Amino acid sequence: MPPLTPSSALTSWQFVPLVSGPLAVLAACYLAAVTRVRGRRGRLTARPWPGGRTAAFLAGLAVVAVATQGSVAVYDDTLLSAHMVQHLLLIMVAPPLLVFGRPVTLLLHAARNPWHTRVKRVLRSRVVTALTWPPFVVALYSAVVLGTHLTGLLTARGALHDAEHGAYLVAGYLYFLPVIGSEPLRWRLPALGRYLLIVVAMPADIITGAVLMLHGRIGGYSAGDVRAGGLIMVAGGELIMTAIAVALAVVIVRDLDGTARRARRARPALSGADPGADLPAYNAYLASLHRSRLP
Repeated sequence: MPPLTPSSALTSWQFVPLVSGPLAVLAACYLAAVTRVRGRRGRLTARPWPGGRTAAFLAGLAVVAVATQGSVAVYDDTLLSAHMVQHLLLIMVAPPLLVFGRPVTLLLHAARNPWHTRVKRVLRSRVVTALTWPPFVVALYSAVVLGTHLTGLLTARGALHDAEHGAYLVAGYLYFLPVIGSEPLRWRLPALGRYLLIVVAMPADIITGAVLMLHGRIGGYSAGDVRAGGLIMVAGGELIMTAIAVALAVVIVRDLDGTARRARRARPALSGADPGADLPAYNAYLASLHRSRLP
């Protein structure tokens, strides 16, 4: 196999029908649901489905395609550095994008009874409640990261390696659901809880990268390549987690600011404020003062 170069990194591709087919079906189903929701605007929905969520979901599917069929997939058995980039894409890049796309909420908006009721029943089931329990998703994420990188699974090939890809997507999706998700699930964490989930999950990435950076040759991977893979895991993983934490902080601040603005608008106009800005509330306030002064 020729060496990996900037040119080959952009042009190398291996077509995998078992991956491309399901991704195409998911994209088509999502777009069909978006079209259905937009067509029902004014009757069952207050506004059309946000284009940003559609773009995020499709971008998540594209990341999965690149990770499993692009150059990192072509060279994953040759270079551990490519192997680690592939894993980061599958567990830390694609899942947040898919979660932000809110596919479950979209399904609820698009479905009619009896399917709408059936979907809600599944979401409230004990199985889904257990699978989305925050302590469980953190434990699953950490176990998948540590178990597939610090054991013999690191050099797995064939079907076993492909199964790892599925494990990364599932573990990443379940983990990021309570961190950045807003699906109608039982577990809805406050801002502090979401930050704690990020902090608790970080050691798994740091430990994995540190061990590989201190390790020598592993299987067919050279010592230098192993150290590069460890560096990618530490730097890339922490950079992604930090970016998500910052984005979460921006959203929280924006929501708090919006809440404060709504509270100010609902407050009666007092102390020199313009009564016309909220005339009904102002009149009600004056009436209450007048009643309180009556004998």
